[in-house]
Amino acid sequence: MAELAIGAAEPRRGGLALRRPRLPRLLGLALLAPSLVFLAVFTYWPVVLVTWQSLRVAPRSGAAVFGLGNYQAIFADPAFAHALWNNLIYAIGTTAPSLALALAFALALAAATRINTLLRSILFLPVLIPLVAAASIFLFIFLPGVGLLDYHLARLGLAGANWIGDPDIALYSLMVLSIWKNAGYYMLFFLAGLQAIPPEAYEVALIDGAGFWQRLRFVTLPYLRPTIAFVLVIALLNIVTQVDHIFVLTKGGPSDSTSLLLFYVYQEAVERYEPGKAAAATVVTLALLLALSALSLQRLERDRMAQDP
Repeated sequence: MAELAIGAAEPRRGGLALRRPRLPRLLGLALLAPSLVFLAVFTYWPVVLVTWQSLRVAPRSGAAVFGLGNYQAIFADPAFAHALWNNLIYAIGTTAPSLALALAFALALAAATRINTLLRSILFLPVLIPLVAAASIFLFIFLPGVGLLDYHLARLGLAGANWIGDPDIALYSLMVLSIWKNAGYYMLFFLAGLQAIPPEAYEVALIDGAGFWQRLRFVTLPYLRPTIAFVLVIALLNIVTQVDHIFVLTKGGPSDSTSLLLFYVYQEAVERYEPGKAAAATVVTLALLLALSALSLQRLERDRMAQDP
């Protein structure tokens, strides 16, 4: 009788054992629910609305129709092609110097000393300044003739240029601002990546007689590949989303030489009252950004798997 009682109780214990693993799962979903709701409402739902708006062609007279007319319109618009080309130049001219400077700063300030801590804080200070305020500072620097840059060039006997009024150099002036603003931010990631490099790797390189550049090439950079891929994604996000300085300094000019994709979206939506074209340009920009981010993250995952034993 006792054996029968034990045998009858075993299925109940098994049922309880099957139910218990569900409790942590339900608890995890409950804890994630607020974040998932906010993510759905403020991220995915706006993407759905923008995509729907990009497919809705609303002529000035007549009923709206759905199709790819807005996409055809922006790809036939020379202003969009010009903004896309400007954004490409801006991305290359901003990302590469920013990452190179950030890596140089991290290598120079990797040691944990009081002086290095102070220098890190100074280099990180531009990150804390709002982009609008930073653009106002650089407006004073770039003013032709009376700006701070032209003043010091005149003291050296050199003639300044119209830094934000010349179509040939205005975009490069904006690059200087972006590099100054973001290099300190990227430096923090490289500092974290340098701390994760095992000291034994440098010791072996020193025993083999490797110099600074050899250690950088064969030890530091291979270990920093995941960090570089991650920082590259962050840099691409900054390039696409940072547009405040264009409103302050150039407003897309002169001659649309500083018009970037996000500023083109603003012009179509606010100045030209073309929400469909603005939504289509937003979707194209988002698609390009997702493609570049996916490639970088795929490289990040491949490098991580290659480093795992």
